[in-house]
Amino acid sequence: MNKFVIALFALLLGATGLARADDVLLGPSDLIKISVYGNPDLGLETQVSQAGTISFPLVGQVAVGGLSVSAAETKLAGLLASGGFVKKPQVNILVTAPQSRMVSVLGQVAKPGRYPVDGKQNLIDILALAGGVLPEGGDVVYLIRQRDGKTSKETVDLVKMMRAGDLKLNADLLTGDVVFVERAPRFYIYGEVQKPGAYRLESNMTVQQALSVGGGLSQRGTERGMRIKRRDSEGKVTEFAARESDVIQIDDVVYVKESLF
Repeated sequence: MNKFVIALFALLLGATGLARADDVLLGPSDLIKISVYGNPDLGLETQVSQAGTISFPLVGQVAVGGLSVSAAETKLAGLLASGGFVKKPQVNILVTAPQSRMVSVLGQVAKPGRYPVDGKQNLIDILALAGGVLPEGGDVVYLIRQRDGKTSKETVDLVKMMRAGDLKLNADLLTGDVVFVERAPRFYIYGEVQKPGAYRLESNMTVQQALSVGGGLSQRGTERGMRIKRRDSEGKVTEFAARESDVIQIDDVVYVKESLF
């Protein structure tokens, strides 16, 4: 991942405004802690059922699914007051584990897994929570979403977005979204070079640049007679002579021969 992008992750995370906790909507499987001021016996830690309800002392089953935290507090307070259980109740709800609002971050990130979408969070926020993109990660991130029963796949070029300062593609995430960071494209170089192996393929990298990444020629290496092996879209491998100015493609294999003199 481009260092420019990595450096900006933390800055953007701090700059992005998140929704107030009171605006968060409650949903199935959310773990919540409820307290009523001056009435410790009414304190409760519970989980919202799949039907969106909780069982609360004195008032029984209460539908809270789809309500904001503040609306659920008002509803519980109203039920306690109307039932004559507590005068002017002050109810507080804390969401301890927002299980209903999770997104998945997969691929080349430091901490892949599922993360809660607390309030309004976007792509950069979630990548930062996942520890950022690993050095092996590509510049492109795939955002897979399901809306109205239809699955869509969006491609976001993080480096391009950052360099242009255009955050239009920094999409807000919703429950069920999947963020996937693919491994960066690679090429291979072997033969008479100092450091043969697999390396990250940069944009418009030439054979000459590939030689430099491989540490340069060994004492026995020569730039004459270099070869490139390339696989086409049908899986067929072709081999041809390489010039220093040739542009390397994904998964190309560059072979450097031994000098005969």
